[in-house]
Amino acid sequence: MKICFFGGTFNPVHNGHVRLLENAKEYFGFDKIIVIPTNIPPHKEVVFSVSDDDRLNMCKLAFDGMAEVSDYEIRENTISYTINTMHHFKEIYPDDEFYFLMGSDMLFMFKKWKNYKELISLISVVVASREDNELESLENKKAELEIDGARIYIIKAEPYVVSSSMIRNMIKSGKKDFSCYLPERVVEYILDKKLYLE
Repeated sequence: MKICFFGGTFNPVHNGHVRLLENAKEYFGFDKIIVIPTNIPPHKEVVFSVSDDDRLNMCKLAFDGMAEVSDYEIRENTISYTINTMHHFKEIYPDDEFYFLMGSDMLFMFKKWKNYKELISLISVVVASREDNELESLENKKAELEIDGARIYIIKAEPYVVSSSMIRNMIKSGKKDFSCYLPERVVEYILDKKLYLE
């Protein structure tokens, strides 16, 4: 079985995340997809203005019918290192193929991930462009990492340029309509819970 893992802060989850997962699923035909909201990301400082339950619930709404949403990293309540998460799921799915989906920004810093050499023995990496005109630099990074034995696949999909921070700022300002950037059920959840207003 081919299992795809997709991690992130999802603060909030947006249409860019959904499209990325849809493209990857179409390209690879994964048998199972597991979305994992991060507890404390090791690569950037984040102060969450919404609860962990809110992030989990928004992911469940956004990926309903497409993926399972796991609270594993949140329950661990520590820095979310992918190597630890993959070991956890290897105990559950010892004989299955693992793929890890990420944006291009993460691929460029992939060698800095904890236990990088061990990690690439456990997973194949699926990466999609987040910016226009970066395919050449992605291919160069792919070739560099493959020297270490990494298995990397680049999805040649049209980038969807949006960020969670941009959406949070739009919501807080109250001056722009942000609904086009989010799944409809996530918009309803944010409005109902009055999230990201502070």
